[in-house]
Amino acid sequence: MSNDHKSWLRRRVESGLAKGLTHAYETVKVNPDKFLIQLRAAYDLPVTSFKGMQSVDVGQLDDVAASILRSSTKMAAIQGAGFGLGGLLTVVPDLGLLSAITVRTIEKLSLIYGFEFNTDDEMAELWIAAASAAGVDISRELLEKEVINKFIPRVIQRIAAQASGEVVEKWAGRLIPVASSLIGAGLNYYFVRTWGQRAQAHFRQRHMEMRHRANLQVIDHPELSAAKVSGSGKTT
Repeated sequence: MSNDHKSWLRRRVESGLAKGLTHAYETVKVNPDKFLIQLRAAYDLPVTSFKGMQSVDVGQLDDVAASILRSSTKMAAIQGAGFGLGGLLTVVPDLGLLSAITVRTIEKLSLIYGFEFNTDDEMAELWIAAASAAGVDISRELLEKEVINKFIPRVIQRIAAQASGEVVEKWAGRLIPVASSLIGAGLNYYFVRTWGQRAQAHFRQRHMEMRHRANLQVIDHPELSAAKVSGSGKTT
């Protein structure tokens, strides 16, 4: 593929990613209440709220996160195989659905490790995690200087710009009609798995930091241990 063709494709991919991520931000959101019910039923988690995830064994949370990630990557692969039949003609609509799957996956991973996104600050943290998954370092100073409705679009644009280069290099094979379906499936699988694993690492680290701080508080103030047990939904 010539450099001119790659430059054209990169602009197209960047635009498609930006539009897809923006649409996902505005319309595609996991319902925390329904997701909690699903988690409790499917994985026997002893919690009544996502704050209770602090009391669940970390290994169990890792297993749940891995299961959710496997499900998302399979979905992305199926979608990529279907759109891959159209080669480059279906790149943009494919990116729209891929963005939705990726954002929902990151939201689910956030909830699994006990981080909801009900407030502006929480939503900003979610997109900082998304940026981290895409390999973009977002300065905390940027968040402090901007309101949420300006901060997130800027983050999305930086994610799209960063990811477009990687996507173009890997999706160049979609120019081959016969192989485009298999390539589309494999690339979508790689995309969601890679971003998902990075996002999981981000949330897991934050989870461990919060758990460590909570344990220190309990040591200093033993009366807080009762509140911690209550938040997990367990009884003594």
